[in-house]
Amino acid sequence: MQLPNRIHIFGASGSGTTSLASAIASKHGHRRLDTDNFFWVPTNPPYQEKRPRDQRLALLQQALLGSVPWVLSGSLCGWGDPVTPQFDLVVFLVVPTPVRLARLQAREIERYGHQAIAAGGKLHKAHIEFLDWAGRYDTGGLEMRSRALHEAWLAALPGPILRLEGDWSVGEQLAQIEASMGTGLLTTACSRRPSAAADTVR
Repeated sequence: MQLPNRIHIFGASGSGTTSLASAIASKHGHRRLDTDNFFWVPTNPPYQEKRPRDQRLALLQQALLGSVPWVLSGSLCGWGDPVTPQFDLVVFLVVPTPVRLARLQAREIERYGHQAIAAGGKLHKAHIEFLDWAGRYDTGGLEMRSRALHEAWLAALPGPILRLEGDWSVGEQLAQIEASMGTGLLTTACSRRPSAAADTVR
C-alpha cells in the first residue's frame, strides 16, 4: 500500500505521534521529522529554550524541501502554518487523557530517571508542571496546545484529514491509515471553524 509522500501527524502530548511516524518511516521509507527538533534549541535538560519563530520555520522548510517522502510528527499550529499547503495527508490522533498521562509519566522516568522527577528531585517541579499542562489539553483554550486549538487549526486545512480516536496500538493505527487510502474514508475540513494561531509548547 503506497502512502502519500508528505504526511503530518499531530495530537496532544503523549498521543503517540512520534511512534506512529517512526512506524511509517520504517515500513514505507519516509524520512521521519519532528517539530520539537525545530521548535526547541538543544539544551540539557531539553525543552528549556524556544528558537525564534523565523528561525524554526526556516529550518523546517529547509528540512522538508530536501526530504521527500517525509512524515512530520508534532504540533506546529501557528508558527508552521506556511508549510501546511505541502501536506498530502494530515493524521489527527485523539487518545484518552488518562492513557496519555500514563505514557508521559513513563516517558519522563525513562528520559530523566525516577530520582530526578520524584519529590525533592531536581526536575520534580518541571515534571509536575508538564503533566498539569498536558492534562489540560481537553479543556484548554486557544492560547495553549489544546483540543480547541487543534480543531480550529484543522478547520482551515485544505487537504485530506484522517482522525484516529482511541487507545490503538501503533500497528493498528498504521493499518487504519493504509486502509483509508482510496476508500473514501478521508475528509477535508473546509466547512469547519476558521483557524487560530498559537505557538505549541512541549
